[in-house]
Amino acid sequence: MATVQDTILIREMTPDDINGAVELSYEQEWPHRQEDWEAYLSLGEGVVAECEGRIVGTTMAWRYAPTYATLGMVIVANAFQGKGLGRQLMEAMLGRLEGCSVLLNATEAGMPLYAKLGFEKIGTIHQHQGTAPMVPLAQLRPGERVRPLGSADSELADLYDRACGMGRGKLFESLGRTGSAVVLAQDHVPVGFANMRRFGRGWSVGPVVAPDLIGAKALASHWIGAYAGSFCRLDVPALGGFSEWLTELGLPKVGEVHTMVRGTAPVVDDHCRLFGLVSQALG
Repeated sequence: MATVQDTILIREMTPDDINGAVELSYEQEWPHRQEDWEAYLSLGEGVVAECEGRIVGTTMAWRYAPTYATLGMVIVANAFQGKGLGRQLMEAMLGRLEGCSVLLNATEAGMPLYAKLGFEKIGTIHQHQGTAPMVPLAQLRPGERVRPLGSADSELADLYDRACGMGRGKLFESLGRTGSAVVLAQDHVPVGFANMRRFGRGWSVGPVVAPDLIGAKALASHWIGAYAGSFCRLDVPALGGFSEWLTELGLPKVGEVHTMVRGTAPVVDDHCRLFGLVSQALG
């Protein structure tokens, strides 16, 4: 699949490219560590642009059953921007994903390119981050409790699939290895969960899956309170009231991106909602 244009080689990403990708993301002031890049590549695939032995562009994708994929980590080095390299990387990856409906989270600057490639906006994601504040005790209803993840909680992967509208078993298993989770139970039946893991400058809360806003608040409160004083980040849908609650809590909104799809948008379960993403790239 490799092509050469103006001394630039577009080729598949390998583990040997991680160091160059980290340098590229740092140039853009993105928070991704080497460990974050390694985790992303272990779960998906990537394409890089190489010029004279230096990585000057990246894009990555992750496939989910039945025929969905998310796309992210689209980065072009400052010196190579405005020359069409971003489009080359996107077209190379979309060629690999032929037959999939593809979702991504785009900045305002990136939206025009993605629209030209057939993507349409379907939502907005708010990025909240800062020093985690002290939080009051979570509001729980009769029969509800937040507890640690147990070995018998096999149905949580299905909850995650339903909340996203696509199969995310491999990603769910990876989250179990790299982070910790708590479960929201109603009358001893698991109805939601929230994960916490190391990411970027500190800690990331996500995914957050719950039947409603009250449940999402209870789950997030557990982790934010547990890590009070530490840097925490959440990426959450703009609709539903969760973003406003985080702002009131003391985790401000610092940016936003727009969810776009090329193909058919996934059908999600209204009784099992995604209140927090695992990351902007993975969705």
